[in-house]
Amino acid sequence: MSETTSTAQEGIDQIEDDPIEVRRAKREALIAAGKNPYGHAFAYSHHIDELDAKYAELPDGESTEDEVQIAGRIMAKRDQGKIMFLELRDATADIQLFCRINTLGEEAYAELKDLDVGDWIGACGTMIRTRRGQLSVAVESFELLSKSLRPLPEKFHGLADKETRYRQRYVDLVMNPEVRSTFEARFKIISAIRSYMESQGFYEVETPILHPILGGANAKPFITHHNALDKDFYLRIATELHLKRLLVGGFEKVFEIGRQFRNEGMDPFHNPEFTTMEAYQAYSDLEGMMELTQGYIQAAAMAACGTLQITFQGNEIDLSGEWPRKSMIQLIEEESGEKVDFGMSRDELVRIAEKYGVKAEEAWGKGKLIAEIFEATAEDKLIQPTFVIDHPLEVSPLAKKKPDNENLTERFELFICGHEYANAFNELNDPVDQAERFQAQVAAKETGDDEAMGYDDDYVRALEYGMPPAGGVGIGIDRLVMLLTDSASIRDVLLFPHMRDEAK
Repeated sequence: MSETTSTAQEGIDQIEDDPIEVRRAKREALIAAGKNPYGHAFAYSHHIDELDAKYAELPDGESTEDEVQIAGRIMAKRDQGKIMFLELRDATADIQLFCRINTLGEEAYAELKDLDVGDWIGACGTMIRTRRGQLSVAVESFELLSKSLRPLPEKFHGLADKETRYRQRYVDLVMNPEVRSTFEARFKIISAIRSYMESQGFYEVETPILHPILGGANAKPFITHHNALDKDFYLRIATELHLKRLLVGGFEKVFEIGRQFRNEGMDPFHNPEFTTMEAYQAYSDLEGMMELTQGYIQAAAMAACGTLQITFQGNEIDLSGEWPRKSMIQLIEEESGEKVDFGMSRDELVRIAEKYGVKAEEAWGKGKLIAEIFEATAEDKLIQPTFVIDHPLEVSPLAKKKPDNENLTERFELFICGHEYANAFNELNDPVDQAERFQAQVAAKETGDDEAMGYDDDYVRALEYGMPPAGGVGIGIDRLVMLLTDSASIRDVLLFPHMRDEAK
């Protein structure tokens, strides 16, 4: 052992009860010896899953002269004197490294023994299968690519605490392989939706995140200040109004996959920052949006699950076939036995709402009360995919009225397992009607509705130039990923969910 190594080892022995300090001492010893603990680029020849496939038929106890170079993180280490076994993990799989002092030489073998679980290394060697049947790389040389200063969680217990897992997603991904599978499914879902939309002739576009006027949905916003303009802006709560401006400009089919921001509560189905896909198609209607929605959800399910028969939190869901359409009022009557309609007095609707635990607010009209009664009585009963149609005008300020009932709109929400997944309209393209509805939203805001929209003069002006009849739809990507990965919480499908401050 060299003098430098001996001195470093004495220092390590003194702090051996603190694993982080032990690793820091090793880092300092490497630097003192003129070695870089954080390496450089490494040209690997294979991913580990490629080696698993290529050498699947290699018999037990057989060796090859096939040289390979692989890189990854050390996940386990077993020292047997002059032989050492390491478990190496890359982005695809794990493999055993078979390391012998006679091959590496005493100095390199001593450096190998000094490596820690969690370190990243590159290794060169030949492919073998041990007598016990373990495919391995017989290491001829290696190099440290990154020194890990914090030990990974103890392997047997892993990383189980939910708060820690969400807060330290990087460790969660290392210790819990199923988490990586969830996010790989998310990537496939988004890719499948994008591919499906493009196959239907839609252009993907980008619209502003900073909005001067609150619009496109009913929600509480995040507010920020634009220094150059000396004006407050809202982080967008929806992409709708800008996308429909593009229809005015002559685009026929547009969609956007992007982040929305709503300054509201957090629960298993809500996060203040979330991802949606919104799409708008000129000359289409609600039926067209239903067909489109079935198409991209089924494409996403096949990409992520390979089947349209899925399970979500114990419920068997069938995503195939034609999904039923039912009106909101019809579902209230079916699920609760209550008869509701716009011919009833507001007091009668308040009585029914309060019977089901809804606390009615003074600003609510009949339409809002009916929507709240639906949510309280029928929403959670909708397990199989169902398009809920005929929404009250009061809660649908951007949808066309039904020709035969001015209290209702041509709108649907898609419900699965009691939760909303998509929202669609026959888009309102009458600028006079739209202006009146914006005015109603402003009035609602003045009476205390802090989720009501503002009056968007420019959007009304755009409609005055003429927007063709159109269908539009929006879907929550995070909820869809939850559904297709059987995840109980939205935090399970967000790489970095919002968290309360960590206790010091």
